[in-house]
Amino acid sequence: MVNQTLKIVIPMAGLGTRLRPHTWSKPKQLISVAGKAVLEHVLDTFASVPNPQQIELVNIVGYLGEQIEAHLRENYPHLKAHYVTQDDPRGQSHAIWLARQYLHGPMLMVFADTLIETDLSFLAHETAEAIAWVKPVPDPRRFGVAELGSDGWVRRLIEKPADTSNNLAVVGFYYFQSSEALLEAIEEQMRRNIQLKGEYFLADAVNIMLERGLKMRVEKVDVWLDAGTPEALLQTNQYLLDHRRDNSSQASNRPGLVVIPPVFLHPSAVIQNSVVGPHASIGADCRVESSIIRNSILEDGSHVTDVILESSLIGRKAVIQRRPGVINAGDHTVLTL
Repeated sequence: MVNQTLKIVIPMAGLGTRLRPHTWSKPKQLISVAGKAVLEHVLDTFASVPNPQQIELVNIVGYLGEQIEAHLRENYPHLKAHYVTQDDPRGQSHAIWLARQYLHGPMLMVFADTLIETDLSFLAHETAEAIAWVKPVPDPRRFGVAELGSDGWVRRLIEKPADTSNNLAVVGFYYFQSSEALLEAIEEQMRRNIQLKGEYFLADAVNIMLERGLKMRVEKVDVWLDAGTPEALLQTNQYLLDHRRDNSSQASNRPGLVVIPPVFLHPSAVIQNSVVGPHASIGADCRVESSIIRNSILEDGSHVTDVILESSLIGRKAVIQRRPGVINAGDHTVLTL
């Protein structure tokens, strides 16, 4: 793909129902984790692509998609980006089909609620026609898996296999040498009406390509992080703070603050008489007073006072505070506040 523009397709039209109430007011890709929006962590993955100045984003957006466009325009003005609206989310293949006017030549397809660590510089000399990134997992039955032939090439993709003999879970990151070939397969998928519960899945289009002789290999990753549920977000926050996002050394000299690393504290956050950490992320313009915050994410502009927070997600400009109460408790009372 030397000197070719690489299109990066990011479907983001889902409603993010597993992350409500946060996704009532913003797309899940803009939820903060370790001090940055999920989408920004996804974009960090592409720093190692050959000729990064030649990439073009193809963003498929839906509900509240204008926030994604505004966020990218403000924070990534140097990136060329296209936007396609998927008003009726009918699956990954359908999303790609809607964006077909922008797809020519090589492309990456990336799910925006999963984060991986991979070096993409090898794409400059890649000879395979397609790649599926995979991670070996103990129990693959909850995932889609790549089945390899004796020659090492992918034979087919299997959604939620019945057994555990093949543990190469597909992580939602794909390379296609020819986006035109993928579009032809999607058109065939729609013609055959291959769908599940009203959605056209990308795996079925890939299987059509494999039927036609596609040479697809796998690329294994060691780190695969999920950002699709509150529990997964907190686990991802922990990993990122443990490995590269901790700034406790800069934050620990603030008066009236005890820091237990690792943490991310935005420089504009005001924190008084509080203990923060471990694994706490405090966003821009937050105010924390007389509180203990651990294993939690406070998004920009939130205020917390006189509380103990653990394993919590606090949205933008939310206010959490405890007010004094009067208690008249009888014998053997157990009261948790």
